[in-house]
Amino acid sequence: MAMVGIAVNAEVPKTDLNTLLQVQSQVQKLFPQAKAALVAIQTGGGTASGVIISPSGLLLTAAHVVDKPGREIRVVLQDGTVTMAKSLGVDQATDAALAQLKDLAKPWPSVNLSRDLGKAQPGEWCFALGHPGGFDKARGPVLRVGKIVKQTANNLHSDCVLMGGDSGGPLFNMDGEVIGIHSQIWEERDQNVHVSMAPFLRSWDAMQASQVIRVWGIGAGGYLGVATRMTDQVELEVADVIEGSPALRAGVLAGDVILELNGDAMTDQHQFTAAVKAKAAGDVVNLKLRRAGKERQVVVTLTQKPKEESTE
Repeated sequence: MAMVGIAVNAEVPKTDLNTLLQVQSQVQKLFPQAKAALVAIQTGGGTASGVIISPSGLLLTAAHVVDKPGREIRVVLQDGTVTMAKSLGVDQATDAALAQLKDLAKPWPSVNLSRDLGKAQPGEWCFALGHPGGFDKARGPVLRVGKIVKQTANNLHSDCVLMGGDSGGPLFNMDGEVIGIHSQIWEERDQNVHVSMAPFLRSWDAMQASQVIRVWGIGAGGYLGVATRMTDQVELEVADVIEGSPALRAGVLAGDVILELNGDAMTDQHQFTAAVKAKAAGDVVNLKLRRAGKERQVVVTLTQKPKEESTE
């Protein structure tokens, strides 16, 4: 049986033919149910993806796709049927979001999400679904097979090749369970970032209640006092430094590029947020920054996070 529409990433380490055939067989077995639960999302002239995870029509996607609670979103099903959904809660700190299909009378096609976070380990096979470039009935959903490259507190990195329009779509394990939602997609890099199920499970009740979560663990972990963003060069840049914060006192400035924290390379916002929050108030961190083309080291003593702030 041909593996139509499935591309195994050429960058993965060499694997014996028997293993590849087993992966192919398992993905072909899981694909029908997975693609039935996949949806295309249309908001504000843009396109994205999502996945239905309950017969009642609960939908997982990315926070940057729906933006805020109470938003009407246009949803396209596998057969081209158009329906409407309403965004519920969003976790802006991790890019997780929940929505509800408005037609409650239907038993919707759905898949399960993984509640065993420990199963999503580097080296494990996975597959990604989405609608890159938007919904195309003639083409259908696009499936890519790869491996998990990295796991952090709130994210998974995989080598599945993703494109614009895949955002909010599902990453599956080899049991057909959703283990991630496509969050940060960089076509020029060899890996992409997915929100893991950790933020969804942690904030499930709050998101069902249409709450906005702006910070993870208020009052817990260390406080640095910066807001960050990803540049067009896919670098982590300081967007703002909070008045009176430890970062400001240490000399961190807006526009600084964050290269390392305690010797670990910082490649995305979620990784940096998790690294800071893993520290306690009073801990000292060493930041490697680049400013005006020159690298410098900055030592910062973290403090307790003010409850009113929503930055790292």
